[in-house]
Amino acid sequence: MRLKSIDIGGLATPCNVFLAPLAGYTNAVFRQLCLELGAGLTFTEMVSAKGLCYNSQNTRDLLYVTPQYRGIRACQLFGSDPSYMRCAAESEDVAPFDLVDINMGCPVPKIFGNGEGCALMNDLPRASALIKAAKAGGKRVSVKFRTGVSPDKKITADFAKMCEDSGADMITVHGRTRDKIYAGEVDYAEIAKAKAAVSIPVIANGGVFCADDARRLMEETGADGVMVARGAMYAPWLFAELTGRPMPDKRALVKRQLDDTLALYGERFALVFMRKMAAFYTRGRPGSAALRERLISCNDVKSLRDMLETTQF
Repeated sequence: MRLKSIDIGGLATPCNVFLAPLAGYTNAVFRQLCLELGAGLTFTEMVSAKGLCYNSQNTRDLLYVTPQYRGIRACQLFGSDPSYMRCAAESEDVAPFDLVDINMGCPVPKIFGNGEGCALMNDLPRASALIKAAKAGGKRVSVKFRTGVSPDKKITADFAKMCEDSGADMITVHGRTRDKIYAGEVDYAEIAKAKAAVSIPVIANGGVFCADDARRLMEETGADGVMVARGAMYAPWLFAELTGRPMPDKRALVKRQLDDTLALYGERFALVFMRKMAAFYTRGRPGSAALRERLISCNDVKSLRDMLETTQF
């Protein structure tokens, strides 16, 4: 794929390969890792705008950025109340961030049932009000959404135009409807419709697990860049592949991720999180099922670190 900088309301990204906001995964350590591997932009996990307005410490913790992070700072907020969205955008917690992304694509029933995430694709006036509220809070704003709630309600182009008209500086389109969750073919044609409907940058999301996937997504949609989600969970070094950087020593990288996660979040979190990540990183390799069983049985970080010494990534 052709690498280029993306202009997001005056912010120039180093390249057009981005890390998606992933609930439960894109913590500060993982974002730092992906940035160093070549990601042009990384996003926090999705953060409740209402939670920030009520000073929830657990919510605020999701916004932590490592001191050594030198990239553009971007957070993702979710909610359905414009007053909370503006409050969050104006908060001290969000002040250090250069860009606020509004989640309008999450398919999870709890989020959808609250009128948040992908449910906002059923309510364009409310979605518009949320974008305007975040802009009124003084932030550059991007919006991540899907092609629609269901196959018979694809509104990609109309929703994209609404985002631009409401003040969004960039949009990301996940090329699946809400009912598909994360499975099924990516709808290139719908992403292309969004690109044709607006003049702001359009980022394509869905199904990027290798360089050929990214190239095809760009060619078929005409998008300005790609956003990598599960592909990064399974292989964060994919960013090096996509951006032409040298491939890192994978074992050393994973061991460093373990050490940094331990230092920042403590042993309990590091053990659970890195067992899960190590299982992802070895997915599809010979003996990976047996390895996952061994990973689950690791009861301390030392045992996990010992396992990593002999694991092929």
